Amino acid sequence: MLKYVDYDVVFQEIPDEVTLAINLSNCPNHCEGCHSPQLMRNIGKDLTEVELLGLLGVYGKNITCVCFMGGDADPMAVADMAALVHAYGAHRLKVGWYSGRNSLPKDMPLERFDYIKLGPYVPSKGCLKERTTNQRLYKIGKDLSKEDITYRFWK
Repeated sequence: MLKYVDYDVVFQEIPDEVTLAINLSNCPNHCEGCHSPQLMRNIGKDLTEVELLGLLGVYGKNITCVCFMGGDADPMAVADMAALVHAYGAHRLKVGWYSGRNSLPKDMPLERFDYIKLGPYVPSKGCLKERTTNQRLYKIGKDLSKEDITYRFWK
């Protein structure tokens, strides 16, 4: 079961998208220098279908994307929530997932995502805004290809 601690409408997590970013707890990665160390604990409210649909009911007309920030303890639950977002409403919302994993689980259904960020935060390499980062943001194509769009964060 996924738990979320908070959420916000953001403009920089996914390029060209107005994104509802949902911060998930129980992160197993424990990255050194994590900007949200509270998310390492198993805290927050259960992210059920009812909860997610409630958030979409409030924000769905004002956003273009939903991004799950974390969820590495249960990636298939993230994929299930992604499918729910895609099925919601008259206009198709895009879905992103920020994972601290180096790679995706073998059976991860990529068709449920439009964007996936991979890689743990490594302080010496920096965040997505740094050209030296080890993290990568991929745009998932209709053919399930992964286009690296990390450069979009660089100035």
